[in-house]
Amino acid sequence: MTMPPRFPITATEIDTVVAEFYAAIRRHPGLGPVFAAHVTDWPEHEAKIARFWRNAILFEKSYDGNPLTVHRDAGNVRPGMFDPWLALFDAVLRRNLAPETAAAWSELAHRIGRGLRYGVVEKATFADGVPKLR
Repeated sequence: MTMPPRFPITATEIDTVVAEFYAAIRRHPGLGPVFAAHVTDWPEHEAKIARFWRNAILFEKSYDGNPLTVHRDAGNVRPGMFDPWLALFDAVLRRNLAPETAAAWSELAHRIGRGLRYGVVEKATFADGVPKLR
């Protein structure tokens, strides 16, 4: 049985958002260097992330990965990076999608972002439990 999408969107719209988002990431002074330290093949990375979102939104089974492990193990992802990441993503959503679709995807992205931030914060703490914010 095929599940209906979480909200109305096409695979092409997902691909467009992902491509525009990563173009913006590459230009971002704080986030660009973090991604550049790990991404050597941008088209492949964008395709992988588009598969992630098609799985999360359209329930396709084309993504096989563990974002939490990747972000936690990267070594240069800090909890304070999630707010600008999400703000940039929200701006791309608003430019490319109908308001209801942008809002629905934003809500999902923020929920996923909270989980990732928690996973990174848990690892990125000092012995006394104080988070490492940089």
